[in-house]
Amino acid sequence: MTKKAKAPKRLPRALYEAELLRLQGQLVQLQEWVKDTGARVVVIFEGRDAAGKGGAIKRVVENLNPRVARIVALPAPTERERTQWYFQRYVDHLPAAGEIVLMDRSWYNRAGVERVMGFCTPHEYTRFLRQCPIFEDLLVEDGILLRKYWFSVSPQEQEKRFRERVENPLKQWKLSPMDLESIARWDDYSQAKDDMLVHTDTDTAPWTIVESEDKRRARLNMIAHLLDSIPWEPVVRAPLAIPARPQGRGYVRPPRELLRAVPDHVATLLEKETPA
Repeated sequence: MTKKAKAPKRLPRALYEAELLRLQGQLVQLQEWVKDTGARVVVIFEGRDAAGKGGAIKRVVENLNPRVARIVALPAPTERERTQWYFQRYVDHLPAAGEIVLMDRSWYNRAGVERVMGFCTPHEYTRFLRQCPIFEDLLVEDGILLRKYWFSVSPQEQEKRFRERVENPLKQWKLSPMDLESIARWDDYSQAKDDMLVHTDTDTAPWTIVESEDKRRARLNMIAHLLDSIPWEPVVRAPLAIPARPQGRGYVRPPRELLRAVPDHVATLLEKETPA
């Protein structure tokens, strides 16, 4: 039986929000460095279902330019993609110069859900374990900055988060029968993860474990590590000056009443709040 993880001291919200804002400011500076230097960054997010990967990704990209930092979350492969070299469809989503790619799950699907649920053959699985370190070596050799994070959560906390999603209509989309199956297959997923680390935790492309019992702590720790692991530095930009608005040339615009505008939904809310 899995031993229950010791709950970490919960991070106060005020401290969390202040530090998150500081780190997000540095992420914006990192983004500018990536654009300025033409760097290519790939960040892989893997881990248990409900371990907090999505929340961490959301905080990373919250203030970034979507033209520079984009999220890749691929659906199940098509019939055609199933006949391709396994890594082929992921190669299409690798960054060009000046781009950051955040992978919400990645080619490691083969080492996890595909192995546990029988979606790949034993031969396909062993071939993946052999090819994956070579594939990642090639990415790093070509200059890609590859970072791999595994979000770890206890079975008790995972089940708690599943129940919260069931009860919250805004989060029910995050649950699937496959997610719930992970409860019954906890040990299978544990073994798959441990085997994956043996074969793919390399000096060239190491795994970094993110303890995620406390989501706030996990997000800050992961973002701080990402910032520390990349040799970025602030980019000095020329100051921008807002130009003076020129005088009009006499152009008369058509009446606003001729345009289609969204209904004033807020006005109906205010009417309900106004006492009779």
